[in-house]
Formats: sequence, C-alpha cells, structure tokens
Amino acid sequence: MTDSFAIDVRGMTKRFGEHTVVNGIDLQVRRGEVYGFLGPNGSGKTTFIRMLCGLLAADAGEGTCLGFDVINESEAIKRQVGYMTQRFSFYEDLSIAENLDFVARMYGIPNRRDAVRESIERLGLAGRQKQLAGELSGGWKQRLALAACLIHQPKLLLLDEPTAGVDPKARRDFWEQIHDLAGQGLTFLITTHYMDEAERCDRLAYLSYGNLLTNGTAAEVIAGAGLTTWLVNGPDLQEIASRLRSTPGVQQAVAFGTRLHVSGTDADSLEQAIAPFRAEPCIWQQINPGLEDVFIHLMGRSKDNFSL
Repeated sequence: MTDSFAIDVRGMTKRFGEHTVVNGIDLQVRRGEVYGFLGPNGSGKTTFIRMLCGLLAADAGEGTCLGFDVINESEAIKRQVGYMTQRFSFYEDLSIAENLDFVARMYGIPNRRDAVRESIERLGLAGRQKQLAGELSGGWKQRLALAACLIHQPKLLLLDEPTAGVDPKARRDFWEQIHDLAGQGLTFLITTHYMDEAERCDRLAYLSYGNLLTNGTAAEVIAGAGLTTWLVNGPDLQEIASRLRSTPGVQQAVAFGTRLHVSGTDADSLEQAIAPFRAEPCIWQQINPGLEDVFIHLMGRSKDNFSL
C-alpha cells in the first residue's frame, strides 16, 4: 500500500456456513475520499465494513486499512476508525452531552469535557446538549451519532446507511457536513440506497450478493454498463412495460414516477424491439442512462447467494 490509500484490500472473503456473503472483494479508497458503497439489502455491505474495522474476522484476504494489516492489526485499526451503524444506538434517557461523555470515557480520551464541548460545537449541537437523546428527531439523532464517531478524532469513518429514515433537508445537511470533513482530510466509506447520495460520492462500488460488480466514478460506472435507454411518456405505461419486458432486445422496462425507462445493452436490437410501440399518443426520447438504470440492470444480472 502507498500512503495515498486509506483502504487497500484484496480478496476479502467471509462465509457463514455454506454461504459466501463477501466473495473475494478488492477495494482501494484514497485518503480524503468520499467512497460510496451500494447494493441491495443482504448484499454483504455491512459484513464488509465490519471486516474492515476489525469487528468481524475475514476468512480470507489481505491488505491494509490506515496502514495497518487488516487481518492481524484490527485493534490498532479500531482506534482510528469511527463506525456509525444503521440503527441509533445511544442511551435515550441520557442527554446529548451525557452520551458523548460516555463515548469519550470508552475511548479513554483525556480532557473529556473539552472533547465533548468541541464535538457539540463542531456538529451544531450547541443549545441542545441537555436534551435527552430519546426526544431528538431523526436528523438530530444522526448528528449525535456523527459527533460520537468523531470524538476520538478518527482518520476513517465507516457509515452504514447513515441517512435511512431521515427527511430530505436533514440528508442534505448531513452530506454537506461529510464533504466539509472530507475537505479536512477525513476518509469516508458510506453505504447507501439513495442514488442522489451515490452521485455525491467521489467514487462508488456496487456489491450484489457478495460480489463486487462495478466500481469507479459515477460517469465510469454508467459508461461501463453499456446501456441504451429510452424515456417514454404517455398513457397506459404499465401495460406497455409489461409487454416490453417479454420482448427480445429489451432488458428492462422500469417506471420512474409517471414515466418509463426502457433499456438494453444492444442499441440496434433495442431499437427494433421498441419500434412497434413507438406510436402516438406515447412520446419516446432517447436519454443518457442514470445510476439507477445501471443498478437495476446489475441487480437483474446477479444471483442470490442464498438461493437453493
């Protein structure tokens, strides 16, 4: 590993019984980068994150995280990593300040009061430090969780679906904080299901049923899929979609709000397939595919590793 990578791992594998939930993953994340980790529920994202921060032992693989051996130096990694779980996991009958003080005690942080005060100010929690955690809205709980992740001044933050169940404004504010922190040199590996959040990442990877299917910038991921996509407006789109899905040359016909996206990897075959459907009153327009088109395409090609 060079100093430019916060994460540099190869062949990371985890099995539970006969099932391989992380299958030989290679991943490199640069220092100061916001890296998105996407995939359906059960794809192995959380398992992979827990392997990186030393909470779960890998069955195979090698590499480094923050310069430490990911297999043999997990304790050293833990001290420099902040991990934000999917669920709010603080004491709801304690205040914001009391929860942060508890976390500071766990890390053995000297000058705890100063560390708590600085964390409260850094995350915009001033004025709420005496409020009970159980009384906070989803967005403020999220800020408390992020403050707790930062209190020991980690170099890498692993955030597991941090904005699930949070309103759009709180999500936007949260991402502004992430980019501010990345600008200060922090590295982020973030799992998400939201395509608008994926587009905010410097680079991203897509994991499905334990396998890494694609990675790169959003533009590279879209280009690599080789999709041709048509946008359809008009009446009876659900019926049209049902007919299109059984037409050779059409690999997906997916509703996007009140419109339809029709895609395939062979542009000529796709155009021939849709030709009989391109009649009034529907309006057809070829568009650039988006990340969501690509990820739906990838999901359709992947196989459930728990299926019989």
